[in-house]
Amino acid sequence: MNKNKLMRNLDNRIDYGVILPVFLLSIIGILSLYVALSNDPNRPEIGNMLMKQGLWYLVGGVSIVIVMNFSSKLLWRLTPVFYVIGLIMMGLLLKFYDPYLEAQTGSKNWISIGGTTFQPSELMKVAFILMLAYVVTMHNVKNVNRTLKSDFWLIGKMLLVTMPVIILILLQDDFGTMLVFLAIFGGVFLMSGISWKIILPAFLAALLIGAGTIYLVTTTTGREFLYSVGFKPYQFDRIDLWMNPFHHDPDRSFQPALAITAIGSGGLLGKGFNVSDVYVPVRESDMIFTVVGENFGFIGGCFIILLYFILIYRMIRVCFETNNEFYAYIATGIIMMILFHVFENIGANIGLLPLTGIPLPFISQGGSSILGNMLGVGLIMSMKYQKEATIEDY
Repeated sequence: MNKNKLMRNLDNRIDYGVILPVFLLSIIGILSLYVALSNDPNRPEIGNMLMKQGLWYLVGGVSIVIVMNFSSKLLWRLTPVFYVIGLIMMGLLLKFYDPYLEAQTGSKNWISIGGTTFQPSELMKVAFILMLAYVVTMHNVKNVNRTLKSDFWLIGKMLLVTMPVIILILLQDDFGTMLVFLAIFGGVFLMSGISWKIILPAFLAALLIGAGTIYLVTTTTGREFLYSVGFKPYQFDRIDLWMNPFHHDPDRSFQPALAITAIGSGGLLGKGFNVSDVYVPVRESDMIFTVVGENFGFIGGCFIILLYFILIYRMIRVCFETNNEFYAYIATGIIMMILFHVFENIGANIGLLPLTGIPLPFISQGGSSILGNMLGVGLIMSMKYQKEATIEDY
């Protein structure tokens, strides 16, 4: 094979429709982080923080290249190992969490190593997706003729690998991250081939529980009941602020009210790059979308959403085009992970959803979040880059 033919073959195996939106979102992330930090009097170390973020993008890019070269057979064999390692890392957090960040956030989900903080749950999301895909694929291969009994057995297997993760997250008091794992579970659950006779009642039950919880929050008796089953005061605060951000206690509604004000002040076209007339606390992480809204207005916000739409669309195409069932479930989990992050983060910034501390993929500050999302992109890229294999080949 000559050099030109080799390059054409390589190009055909790289999905530029996935990598281009990720690259543009990363550039926007660096620029938004610069604006957030340069206009925050409490963050003087701008150069150092930008350099760290840039290094994480570099590490993430290298991880994409590495994961792209994982064959499906190797990924299949390593999945249980990744899952167990992820559980061990999550378990260690209960003892070795960062006390400073725990005091600030109320969650024991950060570990500090040599001055660098890291969130193991971001990598656990990828390991969890792989394990769910592994369990569902293995079950479907052994149960070609589906019955309600086999479907319930599959649900039991999925819950068996999900419950340890959920328990560890609850022990870390990280409600927002738990919602991400539940979204991943829900996506794979819907795509697993389980009968609609089970899916429809499960969906209605989840909807009823969600609506019932919101109703209970609005009554004194309901709040007392939710306290008794483990709800925390800060969770009630977030729901209260979501329902009434401007007319609640100003000391508690400071962040959501200012986020809505900052985005609204940007108007249609924004105020221009590096303009920050409205101060929003912790703007560089969970509230990064306010930078885009204030600087580039409604048009800039729509452009960000368009990039995510293109990325999700290309990932969905990969999901439907692959002839490898294991890959299809992996793609489903990654799509749900990124989609939920985008929906929850932007929704919380504009006041449609309660604040849960969910970062905006590829844009928010945070190395562990960037690495986790980049690993997900690498898995999606590997589906086209690698020659397809069927599960019988494993």
